[in-house]
Amino acid sequence: MTYAGRRAVDGATFTVAVAGVTAVLGPNGAGKTTTLETCEGFRPAQSGTVRVLGLDPRRDAAALHAQVGVMLQDGGIPSGSRGVEFIEHLSRLYADPLPIGPLAERLGLTSLPRTSYRRMSGGEQQRVKLACALVGRPRLVFLDEPTAGMDPHIRVVVWDLITQLRADGVTVVLSTHLMDEAESLADQVVILHRGRVVADGTPQALTTDGDGERLHFGGPAHLDLGGLLTALPADCTAAEPVPGSYRITGDIGPQVLATVTAWCAQHGVLIRDLRVDRRSLQDVFLELTAESAHPESPSDAETTT
Repeated sequence: MTYAGRRAVDGATFTVAVAGVTAVLGPNGAGKTTTLETCEGFRPAQSGTVRVLGLDPRRDAAALHAQVGVMLQDGGIPSGSRGVEFIEHLSRLYADPLPIGPLAERLGLTSLPRTSYRRMSGGEQQRVKLACALVGRPRLVFLDEPTAGMDPHIRVVVWDLITQLRADGVTVVLSTHLMDEAESLADQVVILHRGRVVADGTPQALTTDGDGERLHFGGPAHLDLGGLLTALPADCTAAEPVPGSYRITGDIGPQVLATVTAWCAQHGVLIRDLRVDRRSLQDVFLELTAESAHPESPSDAETTT
């Protein structure tokens, strides 16, 4: 997909597993919105092939509407409508909708029966949009920033709901900027950057590739890392990302930990904040998308209604 001479989606290729949660991640302008809106049938692909449940999302839209739920980031619900009433109206368009009462209660909407959509908070609007995406019992649901603007309590409720969808055999594709959300919920993570897929795998696989475990410690700024490296195994690397904060990566075991503490003792360095951890999904994301920030593509800046 190209907009104004700029390639917004550039051969992005991935497959979503049935009855799993796939998180599509990427910085602003990476092509997430264009990719998802093409899968949802809102945009025709300029080239390439898209299949959703084996069907073309544009040509076979009528057959897909009853099987696919969509939660848009913006738009889609009349501003003057009352949230629960609109969900009830939408449910009548499906042959076998979910019961409205339990769904509204689970999402904390029962206290807002007469409140118009435009008078709701951002988090409340998000809950209405989520209910609209789920009320038709979809086989596949697209969720664009599902917990944006929600308080922590409701966010946990939504996480539980997404987990329940997977257990019930529903396929979930979500776009989010919250790395902990993707790491907690997703069976598969797809990272887009400048319109291309730069990573595709399970959170565990993505976070264990490359550097693996890391040892962090604090101390005086500008220690002789070259001297420290000579005492460490050859597969280890050392860096000082911030003055006085050090990171050792590689196969971190008891011997490496003992070597670092012994070297510091020999050089009169008092270690602070010593810890061992693994790369997080956020670390992977930042490494893969570390190029300078760029403006959103026209596709990602547009609002779909």
